[in-house]
Amino acid sequence: MTTTITHQLDVPGAVVTYDVHEPDSEAAGPHRPVMVFGSPMGASGFAQLVPHLSDRTVITYDPRMADRSRLQEGGEVSYEAHGDDVHRVVAATGLGPVDVFASSGGAVAALPWLLAHPEEVGTVVLHEPPLSVLLEDADVLDRIGKDIVDTYERLGQGPAMAKFIQMVMHDGVFTEDYLDQPAPSPEQFGFSSEDDGSRDDALLGHNMRMAPYHPEGDALCASGVRIVPAFGAASGQGVPRRGAEALAAVLGVEPVEFPGDHGGFVANEWSPDNDPEAFATKLREVLDGRD
Repeated sequence: MTTTITHQLDVPGAVVTYDVHEPDSEAAGPHRPVMVFGSPMGASGFAQLVPHLSDRTVITYDPRMADRSRLQEGGEVSYEAHGDDVHRVVAATGLGPVDVFASSGGAVAALPWLLAHPEEVGTVVLHEPPLSVLLEDADVLDRIGKDIVDTYERLGQGPAMAKFIQMVMHDGVFTEDYLDQPAPSPEQFGFSSEDDGSRDDALLGHNMRMAPYHPEGDALCASGVRIVPAFGAASGQGVPRRGAEALAAVLGVEPVEFPGDHGGFVANEWSPDNDPEAFATKLREVLDGRD
């Protein structure tokens, strides 16, 4: 059994909500606490994973513009701001140093955090960071991202999300003619073509507007932090997997394969073969140095 206590924390430009999941004393083992986060996905996205990490304290949180957290007027949204928020959450818990599992955009946000505060972290597992700047098709990906944001501004969530999903479903390198294809129908992905006028979507309205993050390979290697780039066995050659492999090359390490796809810690109607328990088993092995 685990006891969960939820807190709110004022940070520069936002109020963030975080949770501390404490195992019962009989279940707790000799492990560092682990900070688990994504971006823009909030704590709820890890609801199937956390129960399988009941041998250690787990910290989760909602990014500053998502779910239970809220962005204040003029608040910045950047990888550096996200990383600073995570630092402040860990400091507020008083539980550091912590191990880290960071997924997708969270895996990118972890990089400026560990560079600024390497003393706060032990092992950092970076699961499929979409580091497009490291990829051979970086210029095309930059134009695709700008087109999605422009579509969101002009037409709203449905048309923009359809383009985003089409992009993440693409397997392999993007070619120059990718943007020449017809725009996908929102309805084919379960979205509406109607524009409700809102422009506060955490992904489309905030994260996709962030400046790309350029990893500092030498500084990361010199940080003293054990950094483990990771990818999903079922992820194909999408941007996030390629980002993990590219980061591993920059660091001069081998990436580690995890079960499942980009969201291998969640089993749902889109990815019914994902196995959160198997994912947690692999994560514990890596965090404890048994990979």
